[in-house]
Amino acid sequence: MNQFINREEVFQVIESILDLELNFRYDLAKHQIIILDDLETELLQFRLPIDVAVTSTLDCNELDEVNYIILLIQSGSCALGYFEEDEILDHKVFKSYMVRKKQGKSQLSYLNSKGKSRAGSRIRLANTINFFENINERLQEYFDEYEIDRVAMSCSTTLIPYVFSSKEVCPFDKKDERLYKIPKHIHTPNYEILLNTQRYLLKGELIWEEENDSIKNQLI
Repeated sequence: MNQFINREEVFQVIESILDLELNFRYDLAKHQIIILDDLETELLQFRLPIDVAVTSTLDCNELDEVNYIILLIQSGSCALGYFEEDEILDHKVFKSYMVRKKQGKSQLSYLNSKGKSRAGSRIRLANTINFFENINERLQEYFDEYEIDRVAMSCSTTLIPYVFSSKEVCPFDKKDERLYKIPKHIHTPNYEILLNTQRYLLKGELIWEEENDSIKNQLI
């Protein structure tokens, strides 16, 4: 079961966790608070909004500002933007011809399975290289100009290596603590999908099994 909550309720839930002296663990990579029983079994997950920063002891300040990037990548489509005080200050959408029309397979997947390329394949491969270079160039501009607290990213596992092996170097690495995998399926990236993703990331979310209703009810 799950329930989305607004920003004000998020801080109320954090306060309840502390007041009730519940056993918890904060997972930075997933940006969520996990409520545990005495045997360290998970009872409830509390995903925090991207613009709420907490410490491992749940110290937080509602007035703290979190500057973040949302990065959405699929084969041939990318939407990314920089957000400050939850306002989008800059964004970019990239499109690239890197999918074989008949098979609907990306050129990267095709090369991995076939190992050879013809003229059309070489064009798609060149477009793929440019695609990731353009993405990293824009990311580098953001990192050079702004203070980045968090990078929310949605990218298939087959494409991730190309983000980090591009000639245009990615300004963060795979193990960067600011990197946050968006826990949601993302449709083909465009500007509207970028904004929809932000709206999702600005919500808190409680996730629990029905037998743990009592824990959820104590929190909200």
